[in-house]
Parts: sequence; C-alpha cells; structure tokens
Amino acid sequence: MRLDGKTVFITGAAGRIGAATARRVAEEGGALVLLDRAASALEVVAAEIRSGGGWALALVGDVASETDVDAAVGRAISEYGRLDVMVVNAGIQLHRRDLPVHEQTLESWDATQDVNFRGVFLCCRAAARQMLGQGGGSIVIVSSITALVGCAPQNPAYTASKGGVLALGRSMAVQYGPHGIRVNMVCPGPLEQPPMAEEVDLDARERRLGDHVPLGRLGRAEEIAPTITFLASDDASFITGAAFVVDGGFTAR
Repeated sequence: MRLDGKTVFITGAAGRIGAATARRVAEEGGALVLLDRAASALEVVAAEIRSGGGWALALVGDVASETDVDAAVGRAISEYGRLDVMVVNAGIQLHRRDLPVHEQTLESWDATQDVNFRGVFLCCRAAARQMLGQGGGSIVIVSSITALVGCAPQNPAYTASKGGVLALGRSMAVQYGPHGIRVNMVCPGPLEQPPMAEEVDLDARERRLGDHVPLGRLGRAEEIAPTITFLASDDASFITGAAFVVDGGFTAR
C-alpha cells in the first residue's frame, strides 16, 4: 500500500489514463480527489473506487479555469487536510482541427494551450502553494513522446503544449526541490485509445503506428498508470525533474 494515508489529486480523471491511474492509486491505499469536466463519467469512476472500499471525492471543473482549479484544491484540503500528490493529466488533442502551422487557426491553437498548458500551470501552481506550506509533495505531469521527437507533425498545437509542460516540470523540479517537492513527467507513446479517440480512425492509426513499436502493438492506459503511481509514491523519493518514457520502445528507433 505505497500510497496509504496520502491524498492524491488527479485531473482528467474521467479519461482513460486518469481513470486507470485512479484505480491503481486506490489499490495502493491513496485517498482520491478526482477532477474532470465530464460529470457523469467522473461519477462512474468515483463510484467504482468507493464500491471497492476506496476513498474518492468527485469534483466537476475545468482545469483551464483558475477559479475551478483553486476551488477544487481548496475542497481537497478541507476534506483530507493535505495534498500529497498532484497528477496533472487532463489534456485534449484536436486531431481534425490541430493542423500544420500554415493552416492552423488561432482558435484551435488557443483551445489546445488553454487545457494542455494553461491548465497544467494552474494545477501545478495550486499544488505548489499547498505543498510549500505542508513541507513537500509530489507532482506528476502527463506529457507525451511528442515532446521528445517529431512524431506528430500534423498536430503542432498538441506537440507544442506537451513540450511546454515538459520544460515547465523540469524548471519546477529545480525550483522546488529544496522545499521537498518532487516534479516528474510521464511521456506516453502511442496508445490504442488516444485522447479524443472518437475523432480518429483507430484502425488506420494502428496500421500506421503499430509497426514502429518494437513491442509490436499499441499501449493501453493501464500500462501508463503504474509509472504515474510509482512517481507519486515514496519509492521515487530521489527522483525529480525526470521524464519517464512509456512507449513500447517507439522512441528507441
């Protein structure tokens, strides 16, 4: 029970990686605060955790809203008394509207950055403020291998946002390490169900990407969650400022 007694806040908790991480954290004994815009889907995840004997507080809110984020973190503190882990996972990928730079609209660019970059900043800021006062904590930011290699040139807004949060996380690790706050990033590779999968021809995507993965298949959200959970725990007590790639070997080529 690596997270027994710890309060773990997860954004984008109704999504695939968020929900998988919530289940894993519950198995490790963590008390969960789950934030997402999708109220009904979020409550399903929370109810599943509770039915298994875990603790889960479901909060509806938008990570791009300063008011929503600060209120949600405040609620977490009022319920559990502290914030040990912030998993900044919420993100979007506007597959059909996130176009090459010369075709990109400002609307699509801003919509992506609002959630993927501004949202990460707001969540990290709220977490850092609380963790500074309580003597430390762990922040885990979900980035992407698109921050490391040019594997999604057709989606520059998404790529830029994921690169931005990688740099932000590293700078925060240096800034807040002396205060006992660890900041690490997880970079998932191609998954069977990417963000906003309903906009994607999944069969065509698997044919296009599958042969480039040395393990011979695309990944699953349940295979990302263990790394996030490890970084959240005290088992990773000497790890900060690191980017953990979970991609089946995709970037090794």
